[in-house]
Amino acid sequence: MRWFLFAVLYTALGLGANAALAGTAEIEALRDGSMKKLMFAAEPAPVSDIAFTDASGGEHRLGDWKGKIVAVNFWATWCAPCRKELPALDALNRDLGGADFAVVTIATGRNPLPAIERLFDETGVETLPVLLDPGQDLARNMAVFGLPVTVILDREGREIARMTGDAEWDSESARSIVGALVAAE
Repeated sequence: MRWFLFAVLYTALGLGANAALAGTAEIEALRDGSMKKLMFAAEPAPVSDIAFTDASGGEHRLGDWKGKIVAVNFWATWCAPCRKELPALDALNRDLGGADFAVVTIATGRNPLPAIERLFDETGVETLPVLLDPGQDLARNMAVFGLPVTVILDREGREIARMTGDAEWDSESARSIVGALVAAE
């Protein structure tokens, strides 16, 4: 009897998930290589309104980027996978960033500004913003428990996808996904 209940529950969850994800099925099909880790949400979800700062101490919120598709990347200078993926995020932002898309990188935790600047110089990062979440308030509020984490926001500023771990953000798959998201919105 127990196996029957699990089978019914599993089938119901599967049917519900398939219906909920029908709108992203074509975009999900574009995932290849490291982009297969990008998981789309069943429904867009609101994100935190907690403030974070730029290098000059100016205050920002994720809502500042409403109107664009946004890849919000949480990272740290001490995180080896973060360091590895920053140049790919930079290339994605350089090539696709603009009125419809932006990569927003937020250094969370203790990340001294000189260390960030040195890392950007060493890795050739030129287009990514220097944004800081030193107390990890935003990261914690957005359920970022490891690094790196990239959260994709729709034009209304809601979370529509998330990836834990580094990825090849300059790959054809990533570019196709971003292009499809921009075109769909």
